Amino acid sequence: MMATAFDRVASSYHTLWSGTPAGGMQRQAVCRLIEPLFTAGSRVLDIGCGTGDDALVLQGRGVHVTGIDSSPEMVVTARERGVDASVRRAEDLSHLHGSFDGVLSNFGALNCVRDLRSMREPLARLIRPDGWLAICLMGRVCVWESIWYLVRRDLARATRRWRGEASSSLASRVYYPTVANVRQAFAPDFTLHSWHGIGLAVPPSYVTGFSAASIRRFANLDRRIASLPLLRAFSDHRLLLFRKALLC
Repeated sequence: MMATAFDRVASSYHTLWSGTPAGGMQRQAVCRLIEPLFTAGSRVLDIGCGTGDDALVLQGRGVHVTGIDSSPEMVVTARERGVDASVRRAEDLSHLHGSFDGVLSNFGALNCVRDLRSMREPLARLIRPDGWLAICLMGRVCVWESIWYLVRRDLARATRRWRGEASSSLASRVYYPTVANVRQAFAPDFTLHSWHGIGLAVPPSYVTGFSAASIRRFANLDRRIASLPLLRAFSDHRLLLFRKALLC
């Protein structure tokens, strides 16, 4: 069911998200933070690779990327763009073989996984000791989203993340774990190194009415404030950077 929903938006994904000023600025923020982690020659697994935007950025830096996604249509597009991608759900990592220097899952792919604890052992097997696990998840509180919908008197949408799970047009259920939830899910095999707000000043892509120049100014502000304690908790997404334990 989930794959079918994402299949429907595969052809328009760039227009809906990556190609928007806000989506582009949020993706650039993630890329800037993970750039030191995945260097040329590294082997990286991209979970929920979508149409391959992140994989292409990494490949441009000499990183070898293997992508997986639950949507066949997303995978088709990623392959057409030169990404080594295959159809596989994040929940099915136990069937994947190989060794990776790091794993990336960007922009909420793992928000569709009910129990992140089930991924700990497969990820610990796939990632080399001292490797990186970079997970970008939708946060439980997004100040932009709440204000946007409260102004429109849509209380249900303004508060939909606060309960920890909700339905959406793309997935039957979407889960919004706290940073503490995610840390606990991957311990003790992974240690949380740092986490950062993505999209604090930069709004979600559906928030309209701002010029591209304004979005760039918001992005410059995010460079200064989006990783600050307290403030980062109100971002659209949170980027969590984990380090694999040397001995598991």
